[in-house]
Amino acid sequence: MKIRRRRLSDGYNFDFIACVNGCIFLMLFAAVALVQDRRLFKSAPKDIQAAVLEHKEPFRGARVIGWILLIIAVLTLPAAFLYGAWDGIRHDFTFWQFAARFWTMLYLLKAFDMICFDWFLLTKSHFYQHFYPETEGCQGYRKFGFNLKEQLIRLIVYPFVAWIMAWVCTLL
Repeated sequence: MKIRRRRLSDGYNFDFIACVNGCIFLMLFAAVALVQDRRLFKSAPKDIQAAVLEHKEPFRGARVIGWILLIIAVLTLPAAFLYGAWDGIRHDFTFWQFAARFWTMLYLLKAFDMICFDWFLLTKSHFYQHFYPETEGCQGYRKFGFNLKEQLIRLIVYPFVAWIMAWVCTLL
């Protein structure tokens, strides 16, 4: 039985979006639940960073599994963009089709980050407090938009990144 893939009119494949978002969630889960290293909290609000304590491994080998999952997720992110480029080259995409593909991937990745991580997981779900109970009561959990400046910079830069990636792909 052949599986039919959903495509937009320009041939954009939704598998790329699912792959990128899945990798981001895998990175978060591996870092928070398994690795549990303070160095991985650099993007959290300052009061949460200060409150996080070192924890023992949840189970034997958890950190090793977490680092392996983290490395796989980090490597899969550029792989999704490379696959998107290769697929576009294979289907003779124009500059604007490549730009639309990369723009869509980047902005949906950012939307997933802002909605799922910054809003839902940080401010609504108590996901972090489950693994780091010492952070319960931190004001950072109530501040959606704590990293607004960084988010806005990325939102402004993404079209240029998409155009550069599209330009490189049209040269190949």
